Amino acid sequence: MTTVDLPLLPLGKGTDLNTERGVECPGDLPAPSDPDLVARAKVAKEALGGSVFILGHHYQRDEVIAFADVTGDSFKLARDAAARPEAEYIVFCGVHFMAESADVLTNDNQRVVLPDLAAGCSMADMARLGQVEDAWDALADAGVQDQVVPITYMNSSADIKAFCGRFGGAVCTSSNADVALEWAFAQKPDAKVFFFPDQHLGRNTAVLKMGISLDECVVWNPFLPNGGLTAEELHAAKMILWKGHCSVHGKFSPDVVDELREADPDINILVHPECKHEVVTRADLVGSTEFIIKTIDEAPSGSSWAIGTELNLVQRLANAHPDKKIAFLDRTVCFCSTMNRIDLPHLVWTLESLVAGHEVNVIDVDDETEKFAHIALQRMLDLPGRAARD
Repeated sequence: MTTVDLPLLPLGKGTDLNTERGVECPGDLPAPSDPDLVARAKVAKEALGGSVFILGHHYQRDEVIAFADVTGDSFKLARDAAARPEAEYIVFCGVHFMAESADVLTNDNQRVVLPDLAAGCSMADMARLGQVEDAWDALADAGVQDQVVPITYMNSSADIKAFCGRFGGAVCTSSNADVALEWAFAQKPDAKVFFFPDQHLGRNTAVLKMGISLDECVVWNPFLPNGGLTAEELHAAKMILWKGHCSVHGKFSPDVVDELREADPDINILVHPECKHEVVTRADLVGSTEFIIKTIDEAPSGSSWAIGTELNLVQRLANAHPDKKIAFLDRTVCFCSTMNRIDLPHLVWTLESLVAGHEVNVIDVDDETEKFAHIALQRMLDLPGRAARD
């Protein structure tokens, strides 16, 4: 199979609606300056009543979180949606792969709606199905495919989850990645794990929780022949990591950690495992989004923290805990740009459209993909130990 790269258009010149989800909106968005936006959102939500259930990811803007019925990480929200079969519409204020997972887990009578179809995930987009299938064929050519178990992070498209379901693999989240790896290594003699799309979560979990050496972790680059790896390297590896990363968590650097410790010897460094290995090994605590929230909630008054995760969440934690010193672990203030595409104008447009009887931006995973993606998700749900979290 030959992978065709997506076209690149000059900035501001032309559009490709087949590859740029959401560049056109089938309706007129309210102006961001409209002073009645909050009132309009309230009226529309009240009119919809129990037929709508609004999910808000932790990384969303405060103006959107204010209208969420529940907040959480992506997998928690997908499960919350599945637990509300009476809701006709699930409005997912998050990004595309999250809405896909919600569609996989909800029943056929429910509609999952994403207020802006351009709210994607750069990490998820770094592993496209054609690329993964090409890599799978190359692993066969190298003579190692029979040993490989594919594991995909929750932050991946539905067709990548389906690939794992089809070939004996599973999904994981950042809090149960070690349990998923234990399961994977137990599936075959001399098993290897093909982990995508986030190399950092895979590496950090393998080395720091599974005791695998860095030398046994190799990186598959989909833009190089055979991933840039020799057959000998693939045979020697335990972890084959996809060359992908989170554009937010990948920004945090070890030198900032060192500077903060020098300025404040009492500071606690708390980071997400999507951060680079050099950052994670310098941190005091590492954990999922829910772990980060719980840690700050339970931290003693007067304690000092620098947090390496998305800025909306860090600011929300700082505002909720004025008795604690909370800083963002980066010199540059940067939100997740795709997550921030979901704003109040898009939410108002979505809710008002549903009130008018117009279904907009419905996420509908095809039956075949849904079948195998559900298998991979169910394997994760069947894993022993703690509940899954992002």
